[in-house]
Amino acid sequence: MGVEVIRLLEAARTSFVAHRGFLAVAGAVVISAPRLARAEDSKAPTSASSAPADEIEPQAFARVVVDSAELRTGPGVSHRVLYDAHRGETFALDGRPGSGFWLRVLLPDGRIAYALGDEVQPFAVTPGEEGAPSRPGFLAPPPLAGTRAGFALLGGILSIPVVGGGVQRFGYIEARPSLVLHKTVSLEGFVGDGLTSAGAQLLYGAGVAIYLAPDWPICPFVGMFAGGLSLRGNPSSFVAQQADYYVARAGGGVLFALRNRILVRLEATNLSVFSADSYKNAQTYSGGLGVYF
Repeated sequence: MGVEVIRLLEAARTSFVAHRGFLAVAGAVVISAPRLARAEDSKAPTSASSAPADEIEPQAFARVVVDSAELRTGPGVSHRVLYDAHRGETFALDGRPGSGFWLRVLLPDGRIAYALGDEVQPFAVTPGEEGAPSRPGFLAPPPLAGTRAGFALLGGILSIPVVGGGVQRFGYIEARPSLVLHKTVSLEGFVGDGLTSAGAQLLYGAGVAIYLAPDWPICPFVGMFAGGLSLRGNPSSFVAQQADYYVARAGGGVLFALRNRILVRLEATNLSVFSADSYKNAQTYSGGLGVYF
C-alpha cells in the first residue's frame, strides 16, 4: 500500500514538474513576443526611410561663373563656337570628361558642347529639389539662336481652282531653304511642285518668316511671300497647256523642336494667284521635317 502511494506521489510530482516547465516556456514566449515585434517595428521604418535615399542619385550640372563663355564643338579654342553662354546659365554635364581643362556639357537642344573649366563651376543636385535645373528632354527650344541657315522638306496638299468652277486637290512637295537673320526673323525661299499626271505645277518664291515665341518648344510663326506659279502640260498629252501667274502668299504654322536641332513643321498658307486678266485663290496644307545649322 505504501509503495503504491509513493509511486502515485512520484508520478504526480513528475507531472507537476513537466507542467510547470511547459508553463514557464509558454510564458517566456508570450513575454518575449511583444519585445520581438517592437524590435522588428523599430527596424522597419529605418530600412524603409533609407531605401528612397539609396535609389535617388544626384545629377551633375555646370554653372557659368563669368560674364560670357563660349561653348565649342570640341575641347579647344580652334573649334567652332556653338553657343555663347552668360553668367548664371546652367548646363547638364554629359558624364564623360573632356580633354584637359574642358568639360562636356549638353545644350538645351540636346547637342554636345565643350566648356572651359575655368569658366564654369560644377555642382550636383538631387532630382525633385525646388529650383533644380533639368536635363534636356525630348522637346527642346527651337534652335534659332546662333544659327545661320536651315532647310525643311515638306509634303501635303495643293488645293487650286480649275477652269469652269470647282477645286482640284493634288499631292504637293516643297523644299524650303532659309537664312536666319535673328532668332525671330528669317528669309525663306520655296520651290514646290503639284503632283499631277497632266503636267507640272511649279510654285516658287521667297519672303520673310517671323517666329513669335523662339524660346518655346512649340513655336508659332507667320510668313509673307511673293513668287510665281507656272503650269506646264505634259509633253505627251494631246494639248500642252502652259500658263504663268504671279503669286502673293501668306500663312503660318507651328514648329515642334526636337533634340539635335530637328524640327517638325506644320503649315497652312493661302495663295493669291493672279495675272493681267484673272485672279483666284489657292491653298497649301503641308508638314515635314527641318533642320538648322
